[in-house]
Order: sequence, then C-alpha cells, then structure tokens
Amino acid sequence: MSEPTQIPPTREIDTSVPHSARVWNYWLGGKDHYPADQAAGDAYRLEYPDIEAMAQESRGFLVRSVSYLAREVGIRQFLDVGAGLPTVNNTHEVAQRIAPDCRVVYVDHDPLVLLHVQAMGMSTEEGAMAYVLADMRNTDAVLDGAAGTLDLSQPVALVISDVLGHIVDWDDALGLVRRLVERLPAGSYLALSHSTAADEDHRAVQEAYNRSGAIPYVFREPDQTVHFFDDLDLVEPGFVSWPNWKPDANTGRLTERAGWGGVARIP
Repeated sequence: MSEPTQIPPTREIDTSVPHSARVWNYWLGGKDHYPADQAAGDAYRLEYPDIEAMAQESRGFLVRSVSYLAREVGIRQFLDVGAGLPTVNNTHEVAQRIAPDCRVVYVDHDPLVLLHVQAMGMSTEEGAMAYVLADMRNTDAVLDGAAGTLDLSQPVALVISDVLGHIVDWDDALGLVRRLVERLPAGSYLALSHSTAADEDHRAVQEAYNRSGAIPYVFREPDQTVHFFDDLDLVEPGFVSWPNWKPDANTGRLTERAGWGGVARIP
C-alpha cells in the first residue's frame, strides 16, 4: 500500500452545523455523523421519505460502474474525486474484490473526510489505496497528488459520484471535469453521476436543506449534465437514470427520475 498523503491538523469542527458528507453518510447507514447531521437527515426524510433509498441507489450506481470497469474493461487504476465519507462498498473495496491489484486514490478537500479514509481500512497487499487533500476544482493538485500512487501514462477510471451539484456555477463544474479528462491518457474512462429533482416536492425539500447552513447541492437536468460526456464515447446504455444503468438483482427503482449516470471511454 502506498504511504498516505500527510494530512494537516484538522481545523476545529462545528458539529452544530450539518455537513453534507456526514448527512449522506447517515442516509447510507454509516456511523460518522453528529446529532446535527442526523437531525438534518431526519428532517429531510420526514418531508421526502424516499431520500434514503435514493442515497442507496446512488451508491448502487457507483458499485455497478466500478465493477464494470474493473471486471469488463480491465481498468486497474481509479481516481475517486470528491469521495466524501467512507461507508460501505467504497471504490477500493469494490474494485479490489474483483482485481486485488487495483490502485485507488481518493480526493476530498475536507481533512476530516481523509482522516476517516485513513481509518477505513487497508488496501490489498497486491494493490494500493491512498488519498489526496485537495479541492476538486484545483485539478493540478488533484492530478499531481494522484500521480504519487497512479501511473497517469496508463488508463485511469475517473470516478465523480454525485458531488458536482455542490459546485453551483455550471461553467465551473463543467470546466473541472474537462480539465481532469484532458490530462488522462486515451483508454481512460469517466464514471459520473448527478442528481436532479424527482418532483417539485423533492426540489422544495432540497432548497430548504440548502438554507440550513449545510453545503448546498444544486439539481441539474440530464439534458444539461449529459454534456459532461461531450467528445467522449459513452458505453451502453448511455447516460441514463441510475436504475437503468446495467441493473442487477440489487438495483432499486425509486430514482428513475432523481439520479442519472454514465460511463464513457476517453478516446
């Protein structure tokens, strides 16, 4: 296993304010959250009961897309940008169950997240798992950090799982994806997902959550977010709602409208 990036002392954490990564962790059944996060998650779920299942289905897309890339495509390097707090079926666990020699780098801007990653568990002996402290918009820092573990001259799977809604400006979100893609070699892949509003009730609850003091998340429609894949070769079935991307026996069906994802080859 590669030596982890040194993490600076964690800034003082305001546990009275909900944090999006911890609320997501709570919905996924994790343990790394505080009462404010649980309260925010419960309030959201009270108004929109499907949100917990939607979080699970978002993770389901991640599991299926990483599994496809490791098993069907033969990718052995993964760069998970905006990884959030670890819960279950994290990228390195999914990939290394299929191919123990997979090398995985997590990127997040929050030192707390990376401390939890450090405590999460070890890589397989054959592979590697490391993490980079960087804002995903600083793509040079992301890639320079990843290069300590990954060979960026060889194909890499860039995983961006449902975090781009935290970047409110569309041009900023689109630009960071394009900068990352441009630095990866031909034969690499992009696996990306993004949430939209399932209905007006869902939108209203999210807007209320955004006003709670948590990091906001902006819903975008799939006719916009499909442009993350411009000039790339989408694999079948294309850019579709989460349940329709290579479903398996465990795939839920609540997010026919609320979450979209795709996997594309970088030519």
